Amino acid sequence: MNIDFEKTELSVIPNFKGGEKELAARMFFDGTNRIMKARLVPGASIGMHTHTGSCEVIFITSGHGSVIFDGEKTPVSEGMCHYCPEGHTHSLINDSDSDLEFLAVVPKQ
Repeated sequence: MNIDFEKTELSVIPNFKGGEKELAARMFFDGTNRIMKARLVPGASIGMHTHTGSCEVIFITSGHGSVIFDGEKTPVSEGMCHYCPEGHTHSLINDSDSDLEFLAVVPKQ
């Protein structure tokens, strides 16, 4: 199966998971798995949240920012992959001066 995100509706979600500003995303959901191509503008973030019943993989496709994972803040940039296993807590932050773009996969939601 191929997913053409350019043919998927753009959703703009303010304060996603309690974060700052908004998340712009094109999402695919088959009832079990969620895959999204998304963007955070400078100063935007995905709020701190814990994965219960799922994990999440985030692959940075453009830009750079930071992840807070289980209380520890680390930088992320284009080409890096962040993994949050089930039961762990994380947040993605665009603390740069350009857009942060990424692909996220949340299986078994």
